[in-house]
Amino acid sequence: MEFSRESGEFSRRLTRSDLSENTSPVGDFITANGLDIFYREYGQGRPLILLHGATDTHALWKPHIPTLSETFRVFTPDSRGHGRTVNPDPSLSYQVLADDLAAFIQALQLEKPFVFGYSDGGQAVLDFGIRYPDLAGGLVIGGAWYKFSRAYQNAIRAAGFEEPGLVNYRVYEQNAPPDWEDRLRRAHPNRDPDYPKILLNNLASLWWTPLNYSEEDFKKITAPTLILVGEKDEMIPLDEAREMAGLIPGAEFHVIQDATHNAVLQAGGKAVNLVLNFLQGFSAPKVK
Repeated sequence: MEFSRESGEFSRRLTRSDLSENTSPVGDFITANGLDIFYREYGQGRPLILLHGATDTHALWKPHIPTLSETFRVFTPDSRGHGRTVNPDPSLSYQVLADDLAAFIQALQLEKPFVFGYSDGGQAVLDFGIRYPDLAGGLVIGGAWYKFSRAYQNAIRAAGFEEPGLVNYRVYEQNAPPDWEDRLRRAHPNRDPDYPKILLNNLASLWWTPLNYSEEDFKKITAPTLILVGEKDEMIPLDEAREMAGLIPGAEFHVIQDATHNAVLQAGGKAVNLVLNFLQGFSAPKVK
């Protein structure tokens, strides 16, 4: 199902996690940062961790696994509060998601993995790169914001996320599929029947919390970094994404032509090919 309005495009992203793989029992759990993180693993080579966005699960990456796993040992975790990874706390923050990522890397004893996060996953990777600069061998940050801009606020408000912790479901449901709650229940099994609204209310708090990064914070990112953004991203103006890339030492910046926020990972493999070309430019870490 597609929506023509920008807010509808955004709402569609929030209810996209209905792939059949989400209900499969196959997968692994690892304990990290006080929670059991569900993940899948594919291929061999240098490790690459893929972080999905809000309301999605590891299944977001399913179309891209055949390509990426030819070169990398790919890990696709369910983030805190998503899929099979339960959130034991009543809220979410990008700082905690970044801590989860660092703990996941350490628990699996991964040596300088590459990390690619999109949307909320990209926000987590951004915070991770600032606060854990020595853990990753390379970062790909897609669809991420750093300014609490008017465009960003207008986009989330138009989708029904009106203020911290508050979702206007009348507005939200104007743009979402009729079965949006059932889709979210399937994607996030074994939870309270009201979990879809619990999750969206948590996201309303997360998205209305300013990041407050300084220029000095961005200079702490030492891993090679690629910034990706869709040309027609309704939340992130191109000039702001380009400005963020300019604050990160040596960062590369690429625009996916004609792509909205939702469509970057669906743009005929363009984003994934850019990521492959970027990451393949770095040699494997030396064996100690």
